[in-house]
Amino acid sequence: MEGGEEELTAHETALYDRQIRVWGVDAQKRLSKAHVLVSGLTGATVEFCKNIVLAGVGSLALMDDRLVTEEVLGANFLISLDEYANSNKTVAELCSQSLRDFNPMVGVSVLSGELSQMDGEFFDKFDVVVVCSFSFQNKILINERCRKRQKRIAFYTIDCKDSCGEIFVDLQNYTYMQKKGDETVERQLSYPSLEEANSIPWRDLPRKVTKLYFAMRVLDKFELLEGRKPGETSLADFESISIVRKDVCEAQGLKESHLADSLLERLLAAGKMEHPAVCAILGGILGQEVIKAISGKGDPLKNFFYFDAADGKGVIEDISVHSTVTA
Repeated sequence: MEGGEEELTAHETALYDRQIRVWGVDAQKRLSKAHVLVSGLTGATVEFCKNIVLAGVGSLALMDDRLVTEEVLGANFLISLDEYANSNKTVAELCSQSLRDFNPMVGVSVLSGELSQMDGEFFDKFDVVVVCSFSFQNKILINERCRKRQKRIAFYTIDCKDSCGEIFVDLQNYTYMQKKGDETVERQLSYPSLEEANSIPWRDLPRKVTKLYFAMRVLDKFELLEGRKPGETSLADFESISIVRKDVCEAQGLKESHLADSLLERLLAAGKMEHPAVCAILGGILGQEVIKAISGKGDPLKNFFYFDAADGKGVIEDISVHSTVTA
């Protein structure tokens, strides 16, 4: 994401004229040279893919070797019913065809394999890595591989559980430009890794931190202990997850009542379901954040974002420095 020196072509300038007026030609040049990887194509990530392809990212690589099922079709608007019925292609292959139609100027490719099994050099090809529907342990593993590379790779996770959603951001040591009145000043932010953020004791966090943060971590713990893949839950698991909640809260120095039954029930009942409207919101937020990270313009999100359709609020939680902003 250090590039952007080359000039835009006349075609690019005409195609992206409206957004160049919004964020400037330098930001567009950086975007057109950026390489993004998305692993795990769900309703939330395909919304993100659509947004950055329309914005004119340099290239987008997709990883998802699953065959299309009715479950996959739930919130994935890039795959039609006809394609599902008449194709044996993978989710990534079918999504790539639609995304190329959105913007032929963007190079959309398909990569096979399991991202958590890729070596460090694999990540050097990308400026941004986005993962979805990975176990918490694999998210940590991939995050650390990104952080160990010589160049800075922006890392994001995004997950939608029916009416609730979570985004995590790690930009490592990040410099950007911020407007203050008539002046533009340089600012620096230091981001924790996912593992570092998760290691902060709950009792040290502000009381106003959204309960979704705690609920998602309890769900992660439950999936680890039970050997479940993300989303392989139901209301039948409530008794078991209540035991996990009790153990985790006690270990963190909090009362079990800190996390309401109703929220856990909603997350368990969601399973792998995604609410299309929530996916659109999460994909839109993530698209904006990736564009900010690539262009170096605008205040970036640090470091968790939560959305809950129950109250319609988006909340930013800076777990590393214990501050909360309501959007």
